[in-house]
Amino acid sequence: MMRITFGLSALGALAAGLVFDPMIARDVFSAATVMVAAAGLAQSVQRRAVGVRNQRALSEERSQRVAEMTGIDRAEKAKSADGPEFDPRLDLLAGLLALVGVLISGLSSDVPILTTGRLFFGSLFLGAVTAAMLLGHWYLVQPGLDRRFLAELVRWTGIFWLPVVGLLLVPTGMQSVLSGAIDDGWGGMLGWFWVACAVTTIALVGATTAALRERQYSAVMAATGLLYLAILTAFGTDLVARALLASA
Repeated sequence: MMRITFGLSALGALAAGLVFDPMIARDVFSAATVMVAAAGLAQSVQRRAVGVRNQRALSEERSQRVAEMTGIDRAEKAKSADGPEFDPRLDLLAGLLALVGVLISGLSSDVPILTTGRLFFGSLFLGAVTAAMLLGHWYLVQPGLDRRFLAELVRWTGIFWLPVVGLLLVPTGMQSVLSGAIDDGWGGMLGWFWVACAVTTIALVGATTAALRERQYSAVMAATGLLYLAILTAFGTDLVARALLASA
């Protein structure tokens, strides 16, 4: 699900770049991102039956604990396939290629340092909250998964929120929209909508973090629901500001 989502996002970015603002270096890295993401998706499907490292050992350990506590001994499930596991370096390579394309795009702008910073941290911010929301769904079908992975993505979303909002306030920034120096076309409403999105996003990150500290399974369900809202407000925080400042 994650590879499909981010792969299609990369494909959409490539198409938009080619149609509206062609740039050879950036578009080459966009195309490479799409191809590596597609290769990773294909390999993950092909090798999904093999499982992942330590999966069987962890399953056997948990079964042994259950057997010791209840006296019920479950038969070990045989691995359904042999062969190499999925290579996670493909996911890392796709992300690195995309990041290079982002940097190229930022450095070619009229205000290279500020634009690059906004694009760099904005990409990490939106990537973290999107991955957290998608991963949260998997906990709903496998509640025994370790929560620390989801909690880590939520934590990084909160960490990246600060530079994203801070850089969007650097002149010329969102304070110009709020003061009326930049006309948003809605009488200032979009500027305050951005403020609401930014404040709500960090509040949702805090609420999700608190929910994940609870031991009940319902806490993960609550966290996933909060992340649904967080991804909407996070995109509002980043994309609304970019749209307004692009016309400045």
